Order: sequence, then structure tokens, then C-alpha cells
Amino acid sequence: MSSYLPWYLSYSLGAAAVAILSGGALLYHFQCEIIYPANFPEGSRTHVIKPSQYGLPYEDLTLVTSDEVKIKAYLIKQSDDLVARKRPTILFLHANAGNMGHRLSIADVFYRQFGCNVFMLSYRGYGLSEGSPTEKGLKIDAKTALNYIKGHPVLSETKLIAYGQSIGGAVSIDIVAKNQDQFSGLIIENTFLSLPKVIPHVLPMISALSFLCHQIWNSEQMIQYISRLPVLFLSGKKDELVPPAHMMELHRLLDTTGEVVWREFPNGTHNDTCLKPGYFEAIKAFLNNIMKDSDNEKIK
Repeated sequence: MSSYLPWYLSYSLGAAAVAILSGGALLYHFQCEIIYPANFPEGSRTHVIKPSQYGLPYEDLTLVTSDEVKIKAYLIKQSDDLVARKRPTILFLHANAGNMGHRLSIADVFYRQFGCNVFMLSYRGYGLSEGSPTEKGLKIDAKTALNYIKGHPVLSETKLIAYGQSIGGAVSIDIVAKNQDQFSGLIIENTFLSLPKVIPHVLPMISALSFLCHQIWNSEQMIQYISRLPVLFLSGKKDELVPPAHMMELHRLLDTTGEVVWREFPNGTHNDTCLKPGYFEAIKAFLNNIMKDSDNEKIK
């Protein structure tokens, strides 16, 4: 017996198939543009705010990566080298939009209120850095920054803490897991388990095609390699992009002999958790615990 489908059902199924295939093609070929919106907000690729606009002393650096890409960085170091050597250094790894200049208000708190040295970079394809962003490329950029810090005559003597927001948290987890002996701590905010596991939440219409995502950022695997460092989790409970359950699972998966601190912010969304009461107090307490066994002064 021959099979038969009503024309309207055949049309609907055909349209759905085309939509799914089109969505899959877009996800596969344009995912870097979706995942790394370096042009947002407008002007992010042509204008980067300088630390001097916040009254911060800084060096404007150009680093060359192992694959010959020039990336831009700011070194905001305590002016007195004797003081700088006794203070922690923050490796600041930013989220997936904008550039390092958009995060200078946070760097200002680290520098002025906490007395830290701050090293910031615009990943490849961001700000005034060359290249195009990819998972592989951002990992190289982070390693380039680490190499610079560890080769610096002052910063190399300081306690180094990686601080990452959103995808910057994934970059932080990766670089710390692979270079644990080079770090003294890790701070992550609103970070995901992996990008394929975020897709069903952000793009539910193509959730079945998550396997096409070749930008993985497998933080749930990498965090399990961190075995002896203190880690601070900063989680916005109203995060609309990364389900808060991702941070909770990263917290569960971590097995370290270092101090583990969980701080959640009931009204924190993906982009404004850092503005919520208690955010910087949590960071201050965490940094003080890292510094307590050294000869350095507590953060006031």
C-alpha cells in the first residue's frame, strides 16, 4: 500500500527540516561570530578606554603570541615596586563582549581598594588586538599573558590569581588547570559547564544540533584538574544566559585541598552580578585568606 501525507503536513515537515538544517549550518559556520561578539557594543573594535581615564598608572603593552598574533594588554601595577611585590596580581580575563577597557571600573577596585596589581588583555579579535577569536586562540592568548607575568621582574614574585567573568571564567579554569603551580587562586563568575550545554538554554530551537558546536570550552572537565588551589565562585541566581545550575555543578565537581568559597547573589543577572551588594566584599575576604600566610599586609 502506498503511503500518503496531507499536503499541509508534508509542507510543515519540509519547512521544519529546512529550518533545522539552516539553523545547523548557521550554528556550525557562524558560531564564532555568535559566541565572541567582539564588535558589541558599537565601537568596541576601534576604541578602548585607557586606565588613565580612571587615574590609574599603567603600561600599554603589545604581546606577540606563539602563533604570531599581536594582542593588546594593560599592566596596572602598584607604583612602588617594593609594594607591588607584596601585593597579589590579578590576571583579568573578560567576558565575551566588548574589550578590556569596558572592565576598567572593576580593575579600579582591585587596584585602589584592594592594592592589587592588575594585568588585563583584549583577546585576539577584541579591542585593538589582531586576529579572530576562537577557543584555541583565546587559550594561547591567556598563556601568553601568563608567560609575560612570570617573566616580569616584579610580578613574577607576587601571588597570581585568575579572575574570569562568563567565558572569561572558562578561560581562567583552563589556564589555571594547566598551570596550577603558577597560580595562588581562582575567581570565577557566572561560568558554564561547556558551550554545547549552554545552547539548549540560549537557543532552544536548535538544541538538538548542539553537537555541531566546535567551540567547546569544557570547563566541567578542566575544573577537575584543579586539586590544591583556593577557588571563589560568584553566582548570579537570576542569570538569564547561563543557568545558575552550571555554576553549582562546577562547584560540585571541584575537588581541591584549597579553600572553596561559594557566594550567590539572589538578584544577580548575567551581566550585573558584579554590581550587587557583597560582591567585592566576597573577593576581599577571599584575597585576604590567600595572603594571610605571607608577610604581606591584609587588604583594608
